[in-house]
Amino acid sequence: MNELPVNRNYTFPKKEHLCSKKRIEQLFNRQNPSLGVYPLRLTWLPAPARTTTPPEVLITVPKRTFKRAVDRNRLKRLMREAYRLNKYRLLEAENGHPVALLGILYTGKEKSELPLIEKKLISGLNRLLAEASLQPAP
Repeated sequence: MNELPVNRNYTFPKKEHLCSKKRIEQLFNRQNPSLGVYPLRLTWLPAPARTTTPPEVLITVPKRTFKRAVDRNRLKRLMREAYRLNKYRLLEAENGHPVALLGILYTGKEKSELPLIEKKLISGLNRLLAEASLQPAP
């Protein structure tokens, strides 16, 4: 028997983008947890309680490493696509997920392609869920 595919929302609307400077400062507070999965670094602000609403996400590539805007924009586009296709892993976690804000930073020195970025993002999201579930909520 063929099973019907799960209807997932593979979108990344503007309301899920982290744009507020105040909330970005909260995200990059030194006390917030983070983890590295080369060439990505994920940092997050824990939610007060487990939630099913999508976290606000910030995607960034350093200008210091990639001087040309075309290179930075391509990497950001690849990272957005990888997150868009795999955010269901975070949203469909048991009893909701513990993340309010999520920052995805590109820390590599060389340009990567989508399969590698997607593989590392999946690994990072799985580790994030494992580590966040071990930490007590604030």
